[in-house]
Amino acid sequence: MPARARRKAAAVAVLGTAPLALTALAAAPASAHGSMGDPVSRVSQCYAEGPESPKSAACRAAVTAGGAQALYDWNGIRIGDANGRHQRLIPDGRLCSAGNAEFKGLDLARADWPATSVRSGSYTFKYRVTAPHKGTFKVYLTKPGYDPAKPLAWSALDLEHPVATVTDPTASGGFYTFSGRLPERSGRQLLYAVWQRSDSPEAFYSCSDVDFGGGTGNTESGGGTESTGSAGSTPAPVASAPSDEQVAAGEDRSTVEHHGHGDDDASTSAEPAAAPNRPKAEGSSENLAETGASTGTSYAAIGGAAALALGSAALFLSVRRRAAGGRRG
Repeated sequence: MPARARRKAAAVAVLGTAPLALTALAAAPASAHGSMGDPVSRVSQCYAEGPESPKSAACRAAVTAGGAQALYDWNGIRIGDANGRHQRLIPDGRLCSAGNAEFKGLDLARADWPATSVRSGSYTFKYRVTAPHKGTFKVYLTKPGYDPAKPLAWSALDLEHPVATVTDPTASGGFYTFSGRLPERSGRQLLYAVWQRSDSPEAFYSCSDVDFGGGTGNTESGGGTESTGSAGSTPAPVASAPSDEQVAAGEDRSTVEHHGHGDDDASTSAEPAAAPNRPKAEGSSENLAETGASTGTSYAAIGGAAALALGSAALFLSVRRRAAGGRRG
């Protein structure tokens, strides 16, 4: 092969390699998104009622406190650099929002949040997911004596005995479905779900109000005494998840970016700002919802892709200089 043809072939090969390397760089890491669908999470419930004019008093109060956009962003209650450090990053009273000011309305301490009727024993959880990824789900239940009219604190959750733990479930029909077991409780309680990704330090959070019945402060769904919230004496409604049609209808209003995993709109925000005073990402010293998987793989992939792209560019420039030198000679 003549020298000129060899130079041209090398340049073509380099030009073909560089975009692949840059594509790999852009693809990792990517965000996952979702929220508990059964029992219905607070944000899913309020979104189902309609972000602009929710029906329940609790959801109306949430919109008043934090705005309607939080409901359109229902699948984005997250911490990008959590890495298992949930208790360290999320302060008491802000668990349902994961410390994110956009979702602060979900932290309102009220006894009239719409609730899902449950009973002790086995339970099938359904987590609605819009961008599946590997990781571990852990679901925690509040302890006996939980008072929904007080801000939710970590100490109110039974962290030693999660009611469900599952790693890498298979998504089907838009949901991760997995089994758990609910212990004996009565009245209104709350389930707190943590989804810690294993391919990224990102984690997602959700609060689901439930009613076991047979206690004080029950909702209509539990068949017991009607509960009242801080806003009045209207019974709390039964929770209901948004339909597929409702989820699809609000996608254009969402500012949650999936980085190519279900949302290719580059104009939406890629990464919400970190919470104030958040520690820098580091290895976790806690076991809470910890997957045990290292995030080094994804970041190593980024570094490798970047090095490949830079190396390809340098080789291409070298080929061009040699070609130019040959023409001058």
